Amino acid sequence: MKLILGSSSPRRKELLEQIGCVPHDIRSPDINEDPTKGELPRPYCQRMAREKLAAIARNHEEIVLSADTTVALGRRILGKPADEKEAAEFLLALGGRRHKVITAVAVGYQDKTWEFDVVSTVKFKRLNDIELNAYLASHEWRGKAGGYAIHGRAGAFIPWIQGSFSAIKGLPVAETAKILQAAGYPIYGDHS
Repeated sequence: MKLILGSSSPRRKELLEQIGCVPHDIRSPDINEDPTKGELPRPYCQRMAREKLAAIARNHEEIVLSADTTVALGRRILGKPADEKEAAEFLLALGGRRHKVITAVAVGYQDKTWEFDVVSTVKFKRLNDIELNAYLASHEWRGKAGGYAIHGRAGAFIPWIQGSFSAIKGLPVAETAKILQAAGYPIYGDHS
């Protein structure tokens, strides 16, 4: 059985390796990630993980893991900012408030699929102009849902979380280990 990571995220690769799972290959799916009209954050995130999994070709020896992480401010989905202006809007909207971070995972092996999601709550501090401008200048917001990465400079803006740190980072490791084991992947065994 060969593990295929259906994501080009270096964080997801690192989190898989944390539980002893080194992907045999990395295949990044090319799908439309736009939410449908009126789509709520959690169903959107679940759909993205499923669609990413479906977009990755696999053979009978390959187990594929795909995931999506979505930042939700109420019913609003804060995706990856298109530019610095949108990143600033996201960060200012999050300031002083709690929001949800949803990570959905889909695993496919042969004709079976396993899915789950983890919802965490994050408190983001209100940023002053110096903090906001310095963060924007770092360009760390690029390619990050909600315009921030908890494991980077933005970690200083997050006084507390409720839920899973690794899920907020991009892959809930405890739940992922459990689902890979359920699919028959030897987490603690031979991966050759």
